[in-house]
Amino acid sequence: MSPNPFLGILLHALGGFAAGSFYIPFKQVRGWAWESYWLVGGVFSWIIAPWLMAFLVCPELSQVIGAAPGRSLFWSYFFGVLWGIGGLTFGLSMRYLGMSLGYALALGFCAAFGTMLPPLVNGQFPMLVATRSGRITLAGVLICLTGIAICGKAGVAKERELTQDQKKATIQEFNFAKGVWVAVLAGIMSACMAFGIAAGKPIASLAIEHGTPVLWQNTPIFVVILAGGFTTNCVWCLVLNWRNRTGRDYFRRGHISLAANYLFSALAGVTWYFQFFFYGMGTTRMGRYDFSSWTIHMAFIIIFSNLWGLIFKEWKGSSSRTHHLVFAGILVLITSTLVIGLGNYAADSASPSR
Repeated sequence: MSPNPFLGILLHALGGFAAGSFYIPFKQVRGWAWESYWLVGGVFSWIIAPWLMAFLVCPELSQVIGAAPGRSLFWSYFFGVLWGIGGLTFGLSMRYLGMSLGYALALGFCAAFGTMLPPLVNGQFPMLVATRSGRITLAGVLICLTGIAICGKAGVAKERELTQDQKKATIQEFNFAKGVWVAVLAGIMSACMAFGIAAGKPIASLAIEHGTPVLWQNTPIFVVILAGGFTTNCVWCLVLNWRNRTGRDYFRRGHISLAANYLFSALAGVTWYFQFFFYGMGTTRMGRYDFSSWTIHMAFIIIFSNLWGLIFKEWKGSSSRTHHLVFAGILVLITSTLVIGLGNYAADSASPSR
């Protein structure tokens, strides 16, 4: 399959929309503790959806997993466990900071580490600096990080401008200091997803050999990585259920609708999974500099999460200057995706035909 970076960007946009929107159904859950609805959503996002989609697009999934090198399976799962810590703290950052600021801070660190570490580790960085297409791609990455910084600055401005009551009117558990710490941890650990995908490349190759279309070659990898992520989140949520005595949430009726809570949690989980379904498709079309997929993915998540934040009035009460910063950050992020796409396109145009 020949590269098509701009189609890859479109697929990343769909993934970014799913990731930037998944937390919305959680807002409809009533009477459950955070750990309860996060775990129910996780069962769907890390176990049910990945296996179901892999079965649909990978004709011989069991043979692929069975024949995969043990080293590849181990490292994909291991990085999934580490990434799970990032996913866990990412959910907490939404809890304490809201969608706009939580996404911007957590994903800023995630974009920086997840984008730049892989080419540094595999020795690809000197080639990037030495070629025109590589420099264009790196410029796009820097533009993206600039856009993330602008969004973060807008969040800090909001923190300074609003009273505590105004913040809690839209984000009930708003806590800036606690939220920043978990956002930093979330961003650094979430970058392990990029390493998990790299470790799982032999699995993707096997999937193609067993008849999986190239576009969906990464789908079986996510079965392994997300199993690691589920392990981390399941253990911690069950610990919280025990410590906070919230295990009854899964069965207690009272004044809440159990069916509605399970439905909205499942919807959030499945929506969350689709970010990586489309992300895996997008990476196959990005060409030589597919490492830049992570930056593009982060950029679109922040774009859509900030738009949702505006829709849900998380920025209500902040100044026009702060609103202008938000829109400026979104515009810079959109620009970065176009520049990165141009760099990938230039790289593949200069490459010999495959």
